[in-house]
Amino acid sequence: MVDLFDIRREYTAGRLDENTAAENPMTQFHAWFEEQKAASPDEPTMMTVASCDSDGQPWQRILLLKSYDEDGFVFFTNYTSNKARHFEDNPKAALHFAWLAQERQAMVQGVVTKISREETQAYFHSRPRESQLGAWASDQSAPLANRAELEARFEKLKSEFEGCEVPVPDHWGGYRLSPERFEFWQGGEARLHDRLEYLHNAQGWIKQRLNP
Repeated sequence: MVDLFDIRREYTAGRLDENTAAENPMTQFHAWFEEQKAASPDEPTMMTVASCDSDGQPWQRILLLKSYDEDGFVFFTNYTSNKARHFEDNPKAALHFAWLAQERQAMVQGVVTKISREETQAYFHSRPRESQLGAWASDQSAPLANRAELEARFEKLKSEFEGCEVPVPDHWGGYRLSPERFEFWQGGEARLHDRLEYLHNAQGWIKQRLNP
């Protein structure tokens, strides 16, 4: 057994108080996101997206958040990928943000739906051309014999689309997670962490503190 017992630290960066935290979780999320972006400008949009397959097996992967507002959180992927198949069977998903510079975590749970084709097109054409070609080249989650096969496919597409706009693949687009629950975590000394939960009901958002 690899003993990791001695790897430990105290969390002293701040506190999270239910009396001063925002009443709207999106307001709280935005405040924390902006603080994280200022503290750690490298990949501030990085998040873990969790889904469950038809057997109930959880899956996780890291994606990049591309936009958010009161309606939810938007990210993009291949519509034939594992995660997309999971969303078809079970549209409930979770996003997790590990903001380690601030000793914070945020989790958002809710229902995932596809965004409009117009929204997908607008984002797709804002991407670097190489990324657009990559969306065509990758049959995401399908078995691949070797990297050379993928690179050859990319070069073939690069030649095919030379001199013209790269169209949006039918098999690629965005999802929006509409939040039903938020949880914000701030590390605390002696493992007395601060945890705030926001639950949505017909009246709006209910905020409460949780035991660490």
